Amino acid sequence: MTQFGRALHALNIDIICANSSPAKGRVERANKTLQDRLVKELRLAGAATLAEGNALLPAFMADYNARFAKAPANRKDLHRRLGPGDDLDDAFAWKEERTLSRALTLQYDKVLFILEPSEPAKAAIGKRVSVVDHPDGRLSIRHNGVELAYRTFDKVRHVDQGAIADNKQLGAVLAMIRDDSCAAGPSVAAGRADAIPRLFKVG
Repeated sequence: MTQFGRALHALNIDIICANSSPAKGRVERANKTLQDRLVKELRLAGAATLAEGNALLPAFMADYNARFAKAPANRKDLHRRLGPGDDLDDAFAWKEERTLSRALTLQYDKVLFILEPSEPAKAAIGKRVSVVDHPDGRLSIRHNGVELAYRTFDKVRHVDQGAIADNKQLGAVLAMIRDDSCAAGPSVAAGRADAIPRLFKVG
């Protein structure tokens, strides 16, 4: 199910597909308007913010409807009001599923999420959980309708250049220890190998 289809399903709205040539033509014209003509109109009007775009829409819609609107065969308004259980913010959120690992971790958008070891989180190990990316930027993780507390570990992080410089020397050091171990014997070599973490920063 697509994100659009999931949102409509959550709001109890059925999708009516364009199964006739005239209907397909109207759909394609609407797509061209939204993806091309409307974008150009916004640029020509100098609308660069959400507020400026919303201020331009009433005049654009009136002009568009004057040219392309068709009178409905049945003028009865069949729109319904939102019910008590209709949550638009939740319905319009981007939702994806992930499998929770035994370490209580999952990955989403190049970020590693580490769940707090609560009982609901432990019960979700090995199961699919929902990652909910809300329109306002919030992000929540749910299982069976319960939100799970988490912390993040950003995998796309800056690298410590100092650590890289130290690690570049490690190959030469290991080669030196290897050469010395051939002459000194296995017991001495083992002792020198154990000293590596104390001498160098190993990343």
